[in-house]
Amino acid sequence: MRIVVLAGGIGGARFLRGLKAAAPEADITVIGNTGDDIHLFGLKVCPDLDTVMYTLGGGIHEEQGWGRADETFTVKEELAAYGVGPEWFGLGDRDFATHIVRTQMIGAGYPLSAVTEALCARWQPGVRLLPMSDDRVETHVLVEADGERKAVHFQEYWVRLRASVPAQAVVPVGAEAAKPAPGVLEAIAAADVIVFPPSNPVVSIGTILAVPGIREAIAEAGVPVVGLSPIIGDAPVRGMADKVLAAVGVESSAAAVATHYGSGLLDGWLVDTVDADAVAGVEAAGIRCRAVPLLMSDLDTTTRMAREALDLAEEVRA
Repeated sequence: MRIVVLAGGIGGARFLRGLKAAAPEADITVIGNTGDDIHLFGLKVCPDLDTVMYTLGGGIHEEQGWGRADETFTVKEELAAYGVGPEWFGLGDRDFATHIVRTQMIGAGYPLSAVTEALCARWQPGVRLLPMSDDRVETHVLVEADGERKAVHFQEYWVRLRASVPAQAVVPVGAEAAKPAPGVLEAIAAADVIVFPPSNPVVSIGTILAVPGIREAIAEAGVPVVGLSPIIGDAPVRGMADKVLAAVGVESSAAAVATHYGSGLLDGWLVDTVDADAVAGVEAAGIRCRAVPLLMSDLDTTTRMAREALDLAEEVRA
């Protein structure tokens, strides 16, 4: 079985761990969000790609869900002593090594897709990890702060501001001119199943879909496209997805996210059992829906979630 998964950071990475356990023989291609990418200290940082790579490769900080295990912050402290910022983005010493290698390779002329493949050669994540694009795309958020209306990088909105001010708009800057990375469209065309994990539907999966050609390829693939709700009981499972959903006019509910993707793209949708009353409405919108436990509390529960998604895909196919 060939499975394509569109993934952001923590939620997508943890779901992938369960998917690998649920379908150990499957050929899994992950199309990773690069809209969160940011340049810091002269280095290119790819938070979502690295979170998937570290999680599946056994190097993630399990409690945080991001960054490296057994991390130290000597370089960050020394930079702060020199007055070099930003101090709000906490790169650890081990993590710095990844970004240094990536930046050196890009500087030598390698595209991000080739660099990601080289980095994964160390971590052996057990999936093929592709950036959505080799072109530079950065998600910016329009906010009103300190008496002025301005656009800030998504990382600044999420990490420094902690989404404490309303997001007025979310813009994937550069997406309209970007091209899918090599292998992305081919993987979608060859897939047996396409999965939207419980990643942020606006700034993770939404940004991937904003790259011209990707949404169209998924809609035309002719295979089941199944998603899992990142919203349980009208609240995000993790993070602050409700803040950016509001910016695009979508309420924070499992049913609303399904209809946001739309029946032209999505064939099946899993909601949590607490949202079972949403099933009928989602199915009325032309999307097959089931209510199952969706909290990824451990590998076993995540594996069961992944099996439910694959089972729903088979229902759709039948």
